[in-house]
Amino acid sequence: MDSLSTERRSQNMARIRSKDTKPEMVIRRLLHGLGYRYRLHRRDLPGAPDLVFPARKRIIFVHGCFWHQHKSCIDGRIPKSRLEYWEPKLLRNVERDRRNISKLRRSGWKVLKLWECDVLKADDLGQQLRHFLGPSGERK
Repeated sequence: MDSLSTERRSQNMARIRSKDTKPEMVIRRLLHGLGYRYRLHRRDLPGAPDLVFPARKRIIFVHGCFWHQHKSCIDGRIPKSRLEYWEPKLLRNVERDRRNISKLRRSGWKVLKLWECDVLKADDLGQQLRHFLGPSGERK
C-alpha cells in the first residue's frame, strides 16, 4: 500500500526529470572543465543520447539506476507494490536502451553507459572519461 495520497504521488512523479539530472550535470561540468565540448540530447540519434561528441563518434548515456534497472545497485529494484504496472514499464526501458545502443554501435558510434550511483560516488570519473574520449585538446 502506498503511504502517499494519489495527488502527492502524482506531484512527486511530475518532478522527476529526464534531462539535466544531478548526475548528468556532474558529468557535464567535469567534461567541460577537462576541455571537452559536446552536444546535448541529439534527437536525431537513437535514444537521444545525453552527451554526444560528433567528431569523436562517442556517446555517453547517464542512466538513473531505478528507471534503467541497474542490476548492481539497490536502487535498481522493481518495486514490490503494483508489480503489474512497474515490471513491464521498467523492462521496456531496459529493452529500449539495449536496442538504441545496438543501433548506435552498428552506425559506428562508441557508447559509454554511466550509472547514477557510479557518477555520484566515483573518484576516478575524470580518468574513465579521458580514457573513453581520448585527448581533449585543452590548452595548458
